[in-house]
Amino acid sequence: MSDHKKGVWVQTRLIPFPSSISPEARASLERGVNDDGVPLNALHTMPPTDDHAAWMTIKAAADGHYAAVVKGLAGTLRADVQTVRTGDATLHVATPETLLKPGCAYVDFHGGALVFGGGEACRAQARMQADQHGALCYGVDYRMPPEHPYPAAVDDAIAAYRYVLERHAASRVIVGGRSAGGNIAAAMLLRAKDEGLPLPAGLILLSPQVDLTESGDSFQVHQMVDVVLPGSLMRNNELYAGGADLSHPDLSPLFGNLSGLPPTFLQSGTRDLFLSNAVRMHRALRRAKVDAELHVFEAMPHGGFQGNTPEDQDLAAEVSRFIDARWR
Repeated sequence: MSDHKKGVWVQTRLIPFPSSISPEARASLERGVNDDGVPLNALHTMPPTDDHAAWMTIKAAADGHYAAVVKGLAGTLRADVQTVRTGDATLHVATPETLLKPGCAYVDFHGGALVFGGGEACRAQARMQADQHGALCYGVDYRMPPEHPYPAAVDDAIAAYRYVLERHAASRVIVGGRSAGGNIAAAMLLRAKDEGLPLPAGLILLSPQVDLTESGDSFQVHQMVDVVLPGSLMRNNELYAGGADLSHPDLSPLFGNLSGLPPTFLQSGTRDLFLSNAVRMHRALRRAKVDAELHVFEAMPHGGFQGNTPEDQDLAAEVSRFIDARWR
């Protein structure tokens, strides 16, 4: 046997759902696996990056799924929403039923593995954010591959940010994104900093996809443990990059010059495939002297428990606290 130790052998075993979380959260995890314990999402594989027709078929199916979810939310959303364009960028501007924070704006970047989640899902998420924070929310419906690979999404993001700055003081703006949206939000702010634009009052990164090289520890340790995202998104990353270097800060903001970024809120979970992204981004921000706080939730998979669990409510309350403090 070689003297060079390459890692830790892990025997095949069942990893139980813990009793340390709420019954609602445990039920959410249980819904994410088959009777044999294999995550439902493990059955889905992405096509080769050059098979654009297959990607478009998957996008159409995803849009249908999101449309069904949005229809289910129809009775719970109160904010009005209008769609505007600035250059090539599309924004869904949501106005809450009661505007509690006039002059304030939340700029939201949706998730969806850099390929999905636009359209009606993006509009609905903007309305949800407006309802939660009592402020205008600009949901950025950035262009995505295979039709529009990098740098289209970042170009749209910076155009949207400029649009918001024409209407709001930077000190009254919060930028946020979940998963792939965290990638776009962070990459956009790095470009905004390079272009000399005023930076917002705060940045929110929820389970952010800030390292498209997938070099972090949790990409190995949490495979098939995260019931929402059980495996690599490398094919999505390569489709998005369109041949560009995945380690470039425009694609993997973790590797950029983070000095000067605004106070940042990061979130992940102990079963999140992207846990290393949040942990490493937090440390990188701290090394860059950025005020950053990291919230890691017990047994939470990628994107949260996706329901009205006590843990999801706790996270929402922490995000609201962070935003309110920045706006004050």
